[in-house]
Amino acid sequence: MHHVSFSTALLCAAALLGGTLSAAAQDRIYRCGNEYTNNASQAQARGCKLVEGANVTVVPGTRPSPGDALRAPSTPAAASPLGAPRVDTNDQRARDADARAILEAELRRAEARQAELLKEYNNGEPERQGGERNYQKYLDRVAAMKASIARNESDIAGIRRELERLK
Repeated sequence: MHHVSFSTALLCAAALLGGTLSAAAQDRIYRCGNEYTNNASQAQARGCKLVEGANVTVVPGTRPSPGDALRAPSTPAAASPLGAPRVDTNDQRARDADARAILEAELRRAEARQAELLKEYNNGEPERQGGERNYQKYLDRVAAMKASIARNESDIAGIRRELERLK
């Protein structure tokens, strides 16, 4: 894949500013997530989007230090300092059990809240309140209820993911 080099990005910027166009600057630039390419066939195959009317700035990443090549791939990059106390296996199990109990309690509360919200929502037709003679106020409240339900569903999914990680 042809990644956009700094010189290509500089030429594109010059072309956008009215400078002379070179062959590299005439290439179209495509954005593929966090990557940019000037290869149209690969961009089309990956579903990339054409970058139009914008300057493309390429910032080079940092180079790994020689010690990084010696580190085993499974070793985490942010290891604990040498003087940091180690946690006993039984203590860690107790902490994990506490975390699990907290998450399970949180999940029960979120599920109970979801049941309340769904009951109040009444399949999108909640009972009108006294101050809702204006139909738009009613619609606004229904939309807010729907958003609360969606947020709560997202919270429940997040808690379940955390619980799965603790298994």
